[in-house]
Amino acid sequence: MHAYIAVREEGETLVRASGIRATILRPLVHPGVRPWWPSLLLPVYAILRRIPTTRAGAERLGLVTHREMTAALVRAIETPPSGTVRIVEVPDIRQGTA
Repeated sequence: MHAYIAVREEGETLVRASGIRATILRPLVHPGVRPWWPSLLLPVYAILRRIPTTRAGAERLGLVTHREMTAALVRAIETPPSGTVRIVEVPDIRQGTA
């Protein structure tokens, strides 16, 4: 997990340094259509969202559906960021607010 986060941060740094307008989507795991194993995490995330001390992390790192991710990608293309880089976290992907 640490390696994943380090590579993600490095990629985001490179995007920022390039000066291009970009939207970065940050789902931790996107189950997509094929992989079934992330579905095993759904009950874990549901429990963690109910515990006050773990709620924020569970919401930030939760799973997004294929439909939610596709909609977020379409919104990112149709509405480019007003600044240089826009970060879209899981809650915004789920709510369709980004």
